[in-house]
Amino acid sequence: MMAAISTRGPGILNSAAKCNHLRFYFQWMQRFSKPVSCGFCRRVRYSSTSSHEKLQFSYCQGISSKPFIGETIGQRLDKTVEKFPDREAYVCCEDNKRATFAEFQGEVDRLAAGLLAMGFKKGDRVGIWGPNMREWVITQFATAKAGLILVNINPAYQTPEVEYALKKVGCKAIIMADSFKTQDYYNMLTHIVHELPQSKPGNLFNNRVPDLKLVVMACKDHQRTFSGTMSFQELMESGGTEERRKLVELQNELQCDDPINIQFTSGTTGNPKGAILSHHSILNNSYYVGEVLEYENQYSRICIPVPLYHCFGMVLGSLMSATYGTTSVYPSRGFDAGAVLTAIQQEKCNSLYGTPTMFIDVLNHPALEKFDVSSLRTGIMAGSPCPIEVMKQIITKLHMPQVTICYGLTETSPVTTQTLMDDPIDLRVSTIGRVHPNNEVKIVDSDDRVVPVNSAGEICFRGYNVMLGYWDDKEKTDACIDPSGWFHSGDLATMDENGYIKVIGRIKDLIIRGGENIYPTEVEQFLYTHPKIQDVQVIGVPDPRLGEEVCAWIKLHAGETATPEEIKEFCKGQISHFKIPRYIKFADEFPLTVTGKVKKFVMRERTKEELNL
Repeated sequence: MMAAISTRGPGILNSAAKCNHLRFYFQWMQRFSKPVSCGFCRRVRYSSTSSHEKLQFSYCQGISSKPFIGETIGQRLDKTVEKFPDREAYVCCEDNKRATFAEFQGEVDRLAAGLLAMGFKKGDRVGIWGPNMREWVITQFATAKAGLILVNINPAYQTPEVEYALKKVGCKAIIMADSFKTQDYYNMLTHIVHELPQSKPGNLFNNRVPDLKLVVMACKDHQRTFSGTMSFQELMESGGTEERRKLVELQNELQCDDPINIQFTSGTTGNPKGAILSHHSILNNSYYVGEVLEYENQYSRICIPVPLYHCFGMVLGSLMSATYGTTSVYPSRGFDAGAVLTAIQQEKCNSLYGTPTMFIDVLNHPALEKFDVSSLRTGIMAGSPCPIEVMKQIITKLHMPQVTICYGLTETSPVTTQTLMDDPIDLRVSTIGRVHPNNEVKIVDSDDRVVPVNSAGEICFRGYNVMLGYWDDKEKTDACIDPSGWFHSGDLATMDENGYIKVIGRIKDLIIRGGENIYPTEVEQFLYTHPKIQDVQVIGVPDPRLGEEVCAWIKLHAGETATPEEIKEFCKGQISHFKIPRYIKFADEFPLTVTGKVKKFVMRERTKEELNL
């Protein structure tokens, strides 16, 4: 569907790519306005009441009575500020920071003007590296208003991973925290950019990341100095009258189909891929998720412990404030169950987001009964399947009878299916709901043919929220988005006659550990660099709290010996902590098929038996 995404020239997509994108967009709209002619195709109303006409084949289309938002994120924010100037936009509990929408708009406009004053132009990439903090949210909206592309960098990334991300998409600036948990971001960056301490802010040059010119520090420790950088406050103060005038003009020039965000998602090759998302895709995804949660009908304060660098936190969380005028409440920089409960009680939150692991930790907090959580009514759980007993406790102990389940991918902005607030509990734990408004879903066999209902196949999606492509990677873009505009997820699923979908496996052997996606090949490729390792296979094994844990089967070179502790120590500081294998098994050989392919399903079963999992 997409032409190559190129870093050359001012444009992101060439004219042919734009034409193709618009052609498929109009095809999608035609599908939404009239029934599809295929005999097996049926449109499923996005309602808890099943269609009178049962599905026979695994295809359906989500219907909405509401049109798309045809605005940019900046335009939407400004309209929301006009409606609710004195309502709180965000509350950062750990840092004791809060702002009304009018105050937030001022912060966003000052930072956007500062970026323009530093010479940044439409389409330039700006990295954001840090935990949930006020500066992250301001940067998210400021880059959107300035026409820049925000590049989300996982706060758990180690030095090699950060270098890859900055270089892959050609970031011209990075806005980052000074530290988070055990990581010293400034020190890590100087290992990539040795010239930073001696550089003048804005005039950085380094051969390893040649596009990077500016480093901006969002400091929690205001006593510390960072040579070669500009402070976040200095950047906010650097714009003048001319930049403010230019920013106002930009709001009429920017288009809702412009690329606005790059989010990295791991791939089977081991290298992260940069999924390009537009104003239109993420703003409308937020809009339709909020419609299900009834944010339009009642003012909501959303407790957001999920990370902002991920689509979950950024699109369903912070962006929701611009979409519906909700208040975003961030309990802490990193997840902490006690901080979540404190925030719910003090800020009277109505909605709570989290992965099943997060909800389990909140439910198991020793002081849970001492907190008043009666203000809660709804929320979102996503990331991995939820056990039914956990769902029952969420509804009763956390006072969330209307909690919903979402399923999606970074490449789909992210949500594609969602349960409804009045769906029965068994459907909210056994399925991922039904297709979202203005989306199509189908389940296909290996020949790309739609399968009958209740038959397993690969789940595919088509709609406004499918990414524009992977940054500068036409081959991988074409591999997952076919000529008809369908995004192939790589997940195995079934669809019943009412359109409810169950995910039953992962074609690509994705491991989901506490909501974090881990691709085995990425970990395997790193472990291959250990001098003692001859071969390695990484699998996911069950874990009662995290859903899955990482297990590595390792074959050593002849005559070598090693311990699990030695392998884990080798990983520390080189790959993200959540990717480090918890279980390590040394083996002389791996179970193979007759054609020599590794049988990972056999390895999983053997590991489960040996570890009594």
